[in-house]
Amino acid sequence: MAKIKVTKVRSAINRTLRQKRTLEALGLKKIGQVVEHEANPNILGMVAKVSHLVSVEETN
Repeated sequence: MAKIKVTKVRSAINRTLRQKRTLEALGLKKIGQVVEHEANPNILGMVAKVSHLVSVEETN
């Protein structure tokens, strides 16, 4: 399966608790932090919910 790099680019201040917990579940705490995940449906769904706070790159 392909991998994706997820980078937190915006703050979670004034966001819903659900969005904050989604970022935490992805492993993102600080702005600029990058994590790598498998591109499975669970992770892609989480990224879609917080797409306005993160940037995503595909890697091989």
